[in-house]
Amino acid sequence: MLPLLGLATIIVLLAAILSKRMSPLVALIIVPIAASLIGGFGLQTSKFVIDGLKSLAPVVGMFVFAILYFGTITDAGTLDPIIDRILRAVGTKPTRIVLGTTLLALLIHLDGSGAVCFLVTIPAMLPLYDRLKMDRKVLAAAVSMAAGINFLPWTGPMIRASASLHLPISALFNPLIPVQIVGLVFVFGVAFWLGRREEKRLGYSRADGAIPMPKRELTADEQALRRPELFWFNIVLTLIVLGTMVLMGEKIPPAIMFMVGLCVALLVNYPNVEMQRKRIDAHARAALMMAGILLAAGVFTGVMQGSGMLRAMAQAAVGFVPQAMASHIPVALGLVSMPLSMLFDPDSFYFGVLPVVAEVAGQLGVPAVHVGQAALLGQMTTGFPVSPLTPATFLVVGLCGIDLADHQKFTFPFLFAASIVMTLACVVLGIFPL
Repeated sequence: MLPLLGLATIIVLLAAILSKRMSPLVALIIVPIAASLIGGFGLQTSKFVIDGLKSLAPVVGMFVFAILYFGTITDAGTLDPIIDRILRAVGTKPTRIVLGTTLLALLIHLDGSGAVCFLVTIPAMLPLYDRLKMDRKVLAAAVSMAAGINFLPWTGPMIRASASLHLPISALFNPLIPVQIVGLVFVFGVAFWLGRREEKRLGYSRADGAIPMPKRELTADEQALRRPELFWFNIVLTLIVLGTMVLMGEKIPPAIMFMVGLCVALLVNYPNVEMQRKRIDAHARAALMMAGILLAAGVFTGVMQGSGMLRAMAQAAVGFVPQAMASHIPVALGLVSMPLSMLFDPDSFYFGVLPVVAEVAGQLGVPAVHVGQAALLGQMTTGFPVSPLTPATFLVVGLCGIDLADHQKFTFPFLFAASIVMTLACVVLGIFPL
């Protein structure tokens, strides 16, 4: 009963969001609560919800103050010279812009944090896309592919897989290095294709060499907010905030860094109290919407975990694996690992599903390391930027200003294809035996 209820909850949630019959905020709250009540959990549902909200409180704080912080330094004109330099480097050719976006996201994601990657890359590149009237969904897809393919030893999925299977990270990661290179080639190939498609849509002509450079004219109000004399101060402040997040994230919560950073940015750039209030008001709507969606996601994950629906789904799913197909478990898991990101949050999968799958596979003679590697080819790696179970997905759509359903429909096929390509590479390279 519980596994079926969990599966039905996931299906109804995705159907409601993708069909646009409900907004993500409404669906993430109403659907799981209704499922919990139907499952007979009654007043326990409130405890599940509160537990979910508590677990996401630091994340919500980080995202809210990150939006306010980046909004403030953008108002001050800090990103203007950076965007102009990137524009000169990549020109106004969409193909180069999309490739540059992918490379920038890949480099920033070297710290292993999807949130930092999106918080830095999207605000930096979005004005460029808007100036050229490029599709924002392409920006979301480019950063999602770059972050998703980058499963390094210090990333969350790799650490979880290592811990749950009691395997050294080197045993999981080292054989996958050539596979990741194949994935990167695929991602940059897709980025090139997306750029060429944008060129055709925008009427790019080889004859005239480039799309005419759009002129950005600031309004009088925007001009009054610019603080070009504080450019280097704002750059150093941003590097300190982000650098502390990367180097001392375990000791100093990112939310605190963005809180302090916002206060310093407001005091230096806009010392007048009334101007500080107006800057906060200007970005409050975006921050409130992001906070609402993230808290709604906390309701969903809290109910699904607290009720035991996720664990029951995991145990039931393992029972459907035929013994004759044991040797194909790594390949099969690699092929479905990315879509499974839509059903399981990383902790539930890596600590609930993966050990059970590895145990079943081990009893049938399949090494646990192959099972772990198969999971890493998609489960919350290529899958996390479109999964409704991760706050990063809502960060992408919130920063890009696009609809969740549109982002999932546009980006999901590319991320799924990347996972499939890497799985096939594992077969070809002999990492997964057939």
